[in-house]
Amino acid sequence: MKSLWILFVLINVQKLLKTGHCTETQDQILSITPKTEEQVDILKNLTSQYETALWQPAAPQYIQEESEVHLFVPATNLETVKNLLQGHAITHAVLLANTNELIEMQTMNDSTDPRSSTNFYERYHSLEDIYYWINRTTQENLARVKTILIGSSSEKRPLYVLKLSLNDRADKKAMWIDCGIHAREWISPAFCLWFVQHSLAFYDVNQDITDILDNMDIYILPVLNPDGYSYTWTHYTNRMWRKNRSASMNSDCIGVDLNRNFDANWCTEGSSPNPCTEIYCGAFPESEPETHAVAEFLRSHKDTIQLYVSIHSYSQMLLFPYSYTLEEAENHNELLEIAKEATEKIRRYYRSNYRYGSGAKTIYLAPGGSDDWAYNLGIKYSFTFELQDRGHYGFLLPPSHIPKACNEALTGVKTIALKVIEKTQTPTSPPTAATPFWK
Repeated sequence: MKSLWILFVLINVQKLLKTGHCTETQDQILSITPKTEEQVDILKNLTSQYETALWQPAAPQYIQEESEVHLFVPATNLETVKNLLQGHAITHAVLLANTNELIEMQTMNDSTDPRSSTNFYERYHSLEDIYYWINRTTQENLARVKTILIGSSSEKRPLYVLKLSLNDRADKKAMWIDCGIHAREWISPAFCLWFVQHSLAFYDVNQDITDILDNMDIYILPVLNPDGYSYTWTHYTNRMWRKNRSASMNSDCIGVDLNRNFDANWCTEGSSPNPCTEIYCGAFPESEPETHAVAEFLRSHKDTIQLYVSIHSYSQMLLFPYSYTLEEAENHNELLEIAKEATEKIRRYYRSNYRYGSGAKTIYLAPGGSDDWAYNLGIKYSFTFELQDRGHYGFLLPPSHIPKACNEALTGVKTIALKVIEKTQTPTSPPTAATPFWK
């Protein structure tokens, strides 16, 4: 009888493990769709009262009826949050149940040396690894790559820009790419490393990258927010951090959203003066050393830089000014045409759909952004890429997805750069009256 009882217990334990009917122990990502204004208000309150992290949209004020919300919920609050949603009949589902495993997968890395591993660029890397890579890349390409220290972060980490220059042609123009302005968007710095490696490896091999580097120098800032990025690597509970790590004068809350801190309609609707929010605009425009360093560099090179590109994630979009107003930019149709061509190429080659359009009309109002500021500075070709994916993995995109995500963005960036060269640089033959060279 005793042996039968033990057998019964073992069988039921096995069933429990197979069916998954056990206590929730993992953090989860929930997909939530509020249907009424009351449910919207409940969801807004929930995100502020419980320890959660909004993935989509970026802040509670953007939550709307019939619009999908992605919410990171720690295991400690999971039961409470789910009960609250169920109690108010708010539609929700588990988007990711294995969050902890995905974080571990992203941080697995057995080498810091680019030469010792064939898949170095198919992994995520800590800030220390990226600094090591910057130094190694520069040392191995002295004639083609220069490292420029443009400033330091609030915690005194260096802000390194790589300059790729393949010839000394007179009055050569340039493009700028920055990555990692938001700490949790790890695919963004991964793209900057991927882009540099591709440019150096395929110059004189791939026609597109050869044409771009023959006509433009490229400035690349792999990690605009080094403090925040480093913080997301220290322990998995910090993985969802978005802002930088500066202290506030009037609050215990830490950090400023660097993409709300530029002087582009600063701190108006779509940002917040509250230091405890994810979209805190800072004490004043360029209050943060990171944004000030970037702005100073771009100001000093505004006559040379013709194209500005900022790399973000996630949601697969290609955006352009304006984000701080619903009004259209002066060359809106031109930017729309370029974005359309870039997204069509991505769809043709990779079967991935990217939405495109001005930031405010495509997603929501977001003042203080770097792309709007660069545009107002005079860089009339200014774009923001939101890379993979559309929300299934979100900020926890597995390393196996890095190649496709980066190749999609690479296709888009190369398409944009070639169009800008075509539109702005001296034609090889004089234009005729019937075909103006600016068309």
